[in-house]
Amino acid sequence: MSKFLDKPSSGTLYKAIAALQNEEECRRFLEDLCTVSELKAMEQRMDVAMLLDDGLIYSEILERTGASSATISRVNRCLHYGADGYRTIIPRLKEKDQKE
Repeated sequence: MSKFLDKPSSGTLYKAIAALQNEEECRRFLEDLCTVSELKAMEQRMDVAMLLDDGLIYSEILERTGASSATISRVNRCLHYGADGYRTIIPRLKEKDQKE
């Protein structure tokens, strides 16, 4: 577990996110919670994770997303050695995309 997650937390943020019922509620909640730059950074990291999972190489991801090599590297590390957050959500997103 990361040092950040080892610290006591009320869990309110995570409970709030889990309580959201749809994409629109999530969008509105995150717009209230985060700055525009924070949201853009999170969106970019999610895009990078999806492209890495699709097997794209760094230069292609950089071209498509504008993400720095440091961001791409960090996301790649999380995909392989992280808390499995990306590995949990990516298959769900891909399955949902296939159904739509």
